[in-house]
Parts: sequence; C-alpha cells; structure tokens
Amino acid sequence: MTTRINNIINLKTKVVSRYGLLLVAILLLPFATALAQDRTLTLNEALKLGLANSKTLKLSQAKIDEAVSQYNQAKDRALPTGSASFAYSRAEIPANKLNFGDQTIGLPKSANANIGMINLAEPIFAGGKLKYARESTDLLIKVSKLDAARDSDEIAYAIINEYYNLYKVLQSKKVVAQNLAAEDAQIRQSQRFFEQGLVTKNDVLRFQLQRSNIELNGIDLENNRKVINYNLNVLLGLPENTQLNIDQLNTPTADNIAPFQNYLDSAYTNRQEFKQFDLRTRVADLNFKDIRANKLPTLSASAAAYYVDIAANPFPTNGNYITPLTLGLSLSWNFGTLWTNKNKEAQAKIQREQVVINKGIETDNIKNEVNRDYQSYVSAVSKINLLQTSIAQATENNRLQESRYQNATGTVTDRVDAQSLLYQAQINLELAKADAGLAYYTLLKSTGTLNK
Repeated sequence: MTTRINNIINLKTKVVSRYGLLLVAILLLPFATALAQDRTLTLNEALKLGLANSKTLKLSQAKIDEAVSQYNQAKDRALPTGSASFAYSRAEIPANKLNFGDQTIGLPKSANANIGMINLAEPIFAGGKLKYARESTDLLIKVSKLDAARDSDEIAYAIINEYYNLYKVLQSKKVVAQNLAAEDAQIRQSQRFFEQGLVTKNDVLRFQLQRSNIELNGIDLENNRKVINYNLNVLLGLPENTQLNIDQLNTPTADNIAPFQNYLDSAYTNRQEFKQFDLRTRVADLNFKDIRANKLPTLSASAAAYYVDIAANPFPTNGNYITPLTLGLSLSWNFGTLWTNKNKEAQAKIQREQVVINKGIETDNIKNEVNRDYQSYVSAVSKINLLQTSIAQATENNRLQESRYQNATGTVTDRVDAQSLLYQAQINLELAKADAGLAYYTLLKSTGTLNK
C-alpha cells in the first residue's frame, strides 16, 4: 500500500514538473520570439553586417591571398637551388680481361661504388626575367585588391537595393493601414446615412468594395515584404526568421544635386576599372619585356661536393675514397631565339593593345552609365516635388468631395474616385521617395564612391 502511494506521489510530481516547465516555456516563448525576430536597422548597420558576413568578399580575400602566395613564389625563384644525392652500385665482371697486342688489361671480378653529391646553384643574370616576374605578380596583387573593392561595391549596392525595396513595402503598408482606417470611418458614416434614408445601399457597398480593394493591395504588399525580408536576411547573414524594420531614411532634395561634370570627374578618379586597366597595361608591358628577355644569355654560379668510394662499406676508409670539390660559372645562350622569339613578342604587343582598346570601351561605358544614373536621379527628385503637389491637390479634391457627399450634393462615385486618387498619390509619393534614395546610391556606385 505504501509503495503504491509513493508511486502515485512520484507520478504527480513528474506530471507537475513536466507541465510546469511547459507552462514556463509557453509564457517565455513570445519574449524569445520577439527577441529573435524583431530588429530595426539603419542603412549603415545593414551595410556593416552585409559586408562582414558576405561569402563573396571572403572569396575575394582568398583570391588576394592566392596572389600574395604567387608573389612569394616569384621571389623564391631568385633563391639558390640545392640538391643532395647518394647512390650505391655493385658491378659483376665475368669477362674481365682485354688484350691489346702484347699488353693485357685485367679488371677485378667485381667492384663496388658509393657516389654522393651535394650541389648549390645561384642564377646571376637571366635577362631580367626574375625581376619581371616579381613586378608582374606584385601588380596582380593590386589587381586582386581592386577586384575585392569592386565586389564590395556590388555587395553594398545589393544590400542598399533590398533595403530600399523593404522600405517601399513598409511605407506602402503604412499608407494602406491609414486608408483602411479612413475607409472604415467612411463606411460607418455611409451606414448611418443609409439608416437615415439619405443614401442607398449601393453607396454603402461601393465604400465596402473600395475597402476590399485596399485590403487586397495590403495582402500583396505583405507577400512582397516576406520575400524581400528573407532576401535581406540572407544578404546580412541574419537568422531567416528575423523580422526587419527600417529606420527612417532621409529624402533627397534638388539642393543635393551637383553638376554632371562633377560626377563624371569623380568616376574617372575613383572607379576601380580605370585603376585596374592601368595596372593591367603595366602587366602587359612586363610580359613583353619577359618574352624579349628570352633572347639574352643567362649566367649562373654553382658549387658542388662529391664523395666517391669504391668499397662496399659506404663509410670512408683510408685509400678507398675521393672527395672532389668544384666551383663554376655557367654561361648559356640559346641564340635560336633571335629568330624564333619574334612572333611571341608580336603576340605580347597585341595583348597590350587589347588592354588599351578595352580601356577605351570601358571608359565609354562608364560615361554612359554615369550620365544615365545622373539623369535618373534628377528625374526621381523632380517626381517627388511633382507628387507632393499632386497630393495637395488630391487632398483638397478629397475634402471637397467628402463635403459634397455629406451635404448630399455629390455622388458616391465622385467620393470613391477622390479617395482612390488620394490613396494612389500617397503610395506614389512613398515609392518616389524610395526611388530617389536608391537613385542617389546608384549614382554613387557609378562614380565609384559608394563605399567612400
């Protein structure tokens, strides 16, 4: 009986403990979810997060490290080379006599040989090829760093683009919420008018239909918000369930627009492509010099030590080994390159010319890009001013139609149309503000100053 009572008590304790923990977990879940999901970011915070967590930039850094390794390898080629070897051989000589007329030379039936060698060699002159190799790989390091900087600009712009897309959606959702509240008030008013016999049931239905259309737009916006939010989380390296909120952004104004030539000059100074083409031109020059150096002779110094032992025992024994030491200079010249190298030199010149032509093409493309982005920015700022005027007009029109409707001098169609125009103008203004902000950063990207 006592055992049964204890079992019941233990069972109740376990149940209370388990459900108590579950209750605590349920109570704490909203707080944990809020901490894990809600986050408000400024644009600068988003850029820092994205650039710190970008896998593309980590790959770019790996390419820089590879270029540095190649440079170190080029320096290593100027160091002395060394080698060491040791070999043992045994010869069996069954026929060991040679007759030369009256003289006979006899050899032993067998012989042993231990041969060891240590060799050091140092190039003294190789036509400047080692120097060109070091300079060329050093330039390639700088090219890789410029590639990384350009990748950084691309990542930053992708973050800015998604950030502004999210801003568009969130601002549009705010406008939707405001218009839904206004529409609800209008529906309540129209229902009171209907009850008083001042309007028809159709008038009430028109306002309800208008509300449904706004609500449908809100559903589409929420779907877009989820997609953009997810993409931005991936870019920033944040948990996928993080709900992002946008800090307030400044709206560009016409006062911030400088003359077009200023932006073009900035592109010439800061675009990574121009710096890269200058470096690649120098690399092409070094490649031509390296190929031309094939026609020059090479000079190297060497030192060697030998150990030759005729005994089976590899260790030295008196009278059985010799140790020659040698020092030498080696001069060689493959003079056939005087006539076989000319086509390689011609190819190197063509490659350099291609770099120069590509620079000209890229220059034209960048000029067109800067001009396009500049005109887009100017146009976007102008749209804001125009839409602000249109909102003032739509607001006044909406006020007049509301007054006319309340005084039974206006139709429900005019009232709904006035609300629709105001709603659309409000949405368009928020989109225009976001487009202008994004156009500004697009212009910065085309001038090479996005991350400056």
